[in-house]
Amino acid sequence: MPALTRPGWPRPAASAAIFRDGQVLIAERGKGAMLGVWSLPGGHIEPGERAMAAALREVKEETGVEAELLGLADVHDVLIRNDSGLLTAHYVIAVYFGRWRGGEPVAGEESRDARFVPLDQLESFTMTPGAQAIIARAWKLLEALAER
Repeated sequence: MPALTRPGWPRPAASAAIFRDGQVLIAERGKGAMLGVWSLPGGHIEPGERAMAAALREVKEETGVEAELLGLADVHDVLIRNDSGLLTAHYVIAVYFGRWRGGEPVAGEESRDARFVPLDQLESFTMTPGAQAIIARAWKLLEALAER
């Protein structure tokens, strides 16, 4: 595959760190790149869809959980390279943070598993690059809101 030059890149995506009782919602990837790796639920932003709406939709589709988003935690670049080091994909992900509102995690079509995990147990999961740092940042932002 040649280096990434086609139109449409980078592609916009959205995800969310959703918290409940000191735990964060994560999903195990069931399709595409990084199969079997755990991550925050998220995916592509559809044409005409606002990033925040895409994050809520993806959380619901991938985990069955209803959430309330409270703010933006990070803008995260995912650069995927082939074995030769050539760029094959570039995603720019708006990562929101928020709270659980209802539903229990159930794997959706694009995930193998979904669950709330205590923050101090995240290290036992193989996570997508940068996910743990983003979750920590999102947790701090949520705590700061609670202190107001």
